[in-house]
Amino acid sequence: MVKIIKRLQKQDWQRISCSICLIIIMIWFDLRIPEYFSRITILLETPGSEFRDILMTGGGMLLSALGNAAAAVSMSYFGARLSASISSRLRALMYSKVESFSMEEINRFSTPSLITRTTNDINQVTQVFTQGLQMLIRSPIMAVMALIKIAGKGFEWTVATGIAAVIMMCSMGCMMIFVIPKFRIMQTLTDNINRVTRENLTGLRVVRAYNAEGYEERKFEKANHELTSTNLFTSRAMGLMQPIMGMVNSGLNLTIYWIGAILISAASSGEVKLTLFSDMVVFSSYAMMVIMSFNMIINIFNMLPRATVSANRINEVLETEVTIEDGTAEEGIPGLFGEIEFRNVSFKYPDAADYVLKNVSFTAKRGETVAFIGSTGSGKSTLIYLIPRFYDATEGEVLVDGINVKEYNQEALLNKIGYVPQTAVIFNGTINSNVAFGSNGKGDYTYENVIEAVRVAQGTDFVENMNGQYDGATAQGGTNLSGGQKQRVSIARAVCRDPEIYIFDDSFSALDYKTDRLLRSELKRQTSGATSLIVAQRIGTIMDADKIVVLDEGNVVGIGAHRELLRTCEVYRDIAKSQLSEEELAS
Repeated sequence: MVKIIKRLQKQDWQRISCSICLIIIMIWFDLRIPEYFSRITILLETPGSEFRDILMTGGGMLLSALGNAAAAVSMSYFGARLSASISSRLRALMYSKVESFSMEEINRFSTPSLITRTTNDINQVTQVFTQGLQMLIRSPIMAVMALIKIAGKGFEWTVATGIAAVIMMCSMGCMMIFVIPKFRIMQTLTDNINRVTRENLTGLRVVRAYNAEGYEERKFEKANHELTSTNLFTSRAMGLMQPIMGMVNSGLNLTIYWIGAILISAASSGEVKLTLFSDMVVFSSYAMMVIMSFNMIINIFNMLPRATVSANRINEVLETEVTIEDGTAEEGIPGLFGEIEFRNVSFKYPDAADYVLKNVSFTAKRGETVAFIGSTGSGKSTLIYLIPRFYDATEGEVLVDGINVKEYNQEALLNKIGYVPQTAVIFNGTINSNVAFGSNGKGDYTYENVIEAVRVAQGTDFVENMNGQYDGATAQGGTNLSGGQKQRVSIARAVCRDPEIYIFDDSFSALDYKTDRLLRSELKRQTSGATSLIVAQRIGTIMDADKIVVLDEGNVVGIGAHRELLRTCEVYRDIAKSQLSEEELAS
């Protein structure tokens, strides 16, 4: 929590200062009410007291109550503003930080955990500022001031109040020992249930196709039961404090009046009895304030541990060192455009023992189409991840336009690239917004640019048949589009960007052969001045490439054109034989 507090800004501290002043005013009014009550008691019991004095004293008591209420409302206002300001800033900081993460940091935290930290954990922290701030400041001040007020008003009453306070402190000690460790577990279990729920919703079609609803229900039930059990344990333990508080409160009240009755009956004169009765009433009110302060402290102990755990989880994200550091280069070497070179590049994933890529070297010139093929797990996709710096090479250099990608400003580097991922990503919006998404980093675009990009991607037919055509709605994840349609929208997004370098990560797999051929033919005309890198599983997709790089277990085992590799590369020949007929191989 200390690190979160350090992130507060000037206006936050101003609101906190106003809240503290209002809390002190509330305490002052609270402490005045028993005094007025004591005066009214004495006036009522004193013969000859004027009604005007009673009325004035009652008026003062009423004004104190109204002043307390006004201060409480104002305190709630400042607390709400403070909470909203902090939660808004923390969410913005978290979002900005996550946006700067490379794939290494994203994989370290997991998506469900980041969602929980950005929502539930921030709510836990801001709750401290809306409710906890008042209790944290009010309870100790009120307890101390109430004890000062009742000091010397009766040894027996003081002993009774002390015993009640000891019982409360023992109860709080037990709660801290047994309950607080469970709060960290609860946040982890919240991550887990979010993960299970998200996994089930994302894979709903597969779950139904395999009749796995029962299995998923059992998996969810297990996660739900673990969270519920832990939550019930903490709730019951905290709930146990309420009856203890009630017993102590009632017991102390009864004890104070019992002791008072004994002292009053033993008094020698009416004046002494009246003084004792007044002291008893005041002592009872102030003793209840002491018990109420302990009650607020218990609520703080209920709230603060969870908030502390949440704050630590938020700080863990905000303080994570980003592994991909920004360079300063904005442009490549003059005269080079769209040129990519791998120089003895090796790569292994963080914390992995084995290299995924080993000593990879090749060059892609401007206007060339370079394809990558190999068996599953050979490192094709990993290789192209190194160009936009999703990961950095472990050894060797990756150069774009003659400059190491590590030296580029990331925005400048990515503006050179049009990337089409293996799994098409469609955002909630329209066809227009999804295709134009590729141009947002490079400046303005026109509606005609979107139409042309969709035409190149062979998507005109299905787009113009949609309701609204280019303004037709797209659901999150593209659930209202087929696999081939999503891939074509994703390809159009890259084309609309008009980059120096196109990266297609197995982006034609969902297309039929006719559409695949037409799309590649149109792409070749449209992107003749750009460099294209294509990862593919189908020989038919890449056989016309200027250069084909064949990978096997992370090693480059062949580089050349289709005909050349059929003669010189056994791995490529085996892949070709598995996909092409004898006539196609001979032609």
